[in-house]
Amino acid sequence: MENQLACRVTAAWESGRKGTVAAPGIEPKIRFSSPPEFKGDPGFWTPEHFLLAAVASCFVVTFYALADRSRMEFGKLDLSVEGRLGMFEGRLSFREIILQPTLTILQAQDRDRAYALLERTEHGCLIARSLACPVMMEPLVKSPEEILAT
Repeated sequence: MENQLACRVTAAWESGRKGTVAAPGIEPKIRFSSPPEFKGDPGFWTPEHFLLAAVASCFVVTFYALADRSRMEFGKLDLSVEGRLGMFEGRLSFREIILQPTLTILQAQDRDRAYALLERTEHGCLIARSLACPVMMEPLVKSPEEILAT
C-alpha cells in the first residue's frame, strides 16, 4: 500500500545532552534535553514529553474532528496525559499512558453522547493506536449546572 501521508522531522545535537528538533516549514525549532534523571538539564522538553504531547495533541484534534462531524456542540475540552514508565525485560519503557479528558457539555442531556464521542476519540487517535503500551482513558463530562455548583 502506498503511503498517503509522510511526516519528517530532523534532530540536531547542540551540546551535552541537549539538542533541537525541527520540521520543514514549521517554526520554531524545539530545544530538548534528556530528562534530569538521565543527567539532562531541567526545564527542557524531553523525548518522553514529546511522546505524551503527540498523544495529547492527536486526541484533541481527533475529538474536534469527530465532534464536528457528529455536530456535537460542547463548551470546552481539557486533557491531562500521564505516562508511567517501568522496567520491562530489563529495559525502561512506557508501561501505560493515562488520558484524562474533561469535557464540558452545553446541555445535560448530551452526557451519554459526550462519553460515546470521547470513547470514539480514544479508539480513533492514530498516535495512541500506534503505541505498544496500553493507552487508557479516565473521562469526565461536566454540564454547566455541575460547574456552577462547584
